[in-house]
Amino acid sequence: MRYATFGEPSFCIVQQGRCVLAVDGEEPITLQAGDFVLLPATPGFLLSDGQTQLPAHIDPTRDPLPDRDVRHGRQDGPPDVRLLGGWFCFESHEPALLASLLPTLVHVRGVPRLSNVVTLLSDEADHDWPGRAVVLSRLVDLLLVESLRATPGASAPPGLLRGLADARLAPSLRELHARPAHAWTVEQLAQRAALSRSAYFERFSRALGVAPMTYLLAWRMALARALLREGHASVAEAAEHVGYRSVSTFSMAFHRHTGLPPRRYARQYPATARAERG
Repeated sequence: MRYATFGEPSFCIVQQGRCVLAVDGEEPITLQAGDFVLLPATPGFLLSDGQTQLPAHIDPTRDPLPDRDVRHGRQDGPPDVRLLGGWFCFESHEPALLASLLPTLVHVRGVPRLSNVVTLLSDEADHDWPGRAVVLSRLVDLLLVESLRATPGASAPPGLLRGLADARLAPSLRELHARPAHAWTVEQLAQRAALSRSAYFERFSRALGVAPMTYLLAWRMALARALLREGHASVAEAAEHVGYRSVSTFSMAFHRHTGLPPRRYARQYPATARAERG
């Protein structure tokens, strides 16, 4: 099966059997029962039995997403592989930011805590019990957190997982995330890591793939976009929330980062019309 690019974060659990997953731009991997796969941006990919065949094509942005079992290929006999898949819809965070900070492919195998969540999720998906939708939603949230915890961040490509796996960098990253409005400097962040300014800058850039202030700007703009998109703040309030005392300075930074002035960006989303108070 050849899937076209989807663009949203998605996941897959191998319930039984095995198959080969070939994600565009990545080396093919063999999946087996109990494996978990997260695709933060879901590029195009191929699922196969490893034999040379012409694949059937699916476009998840056009074709209706199934809410029941779908069997591909041979319609009788035991399946070669059984997969449970789904996708995430983030209400307050930027999927694009998530995708930029995580590897293209997150593959987890042999983690007992995650295996327990996968077992519960698979069991819940196979039955029509009362409260099924609520339980599935909570389990999927837990699945995302546990999969990121289980990913070996120290050996991951540059990005958030690798940064959080660094005991020196992690405290400063947590503070930066929690206090986006603070007037952070590289020196302040370096102090929290017990490193010199130059050592911190080099270590952060190598682990995250971007310089500290570039990362901070991306985080602030992601938060600002969410506030404006959801109608939770006016432009002035969004600016203050992410550390800008001047609305004009914020507007210029927002325009450079997104290609649109904040008010025009907000007008793209009907829920924000009531939020434009200044």
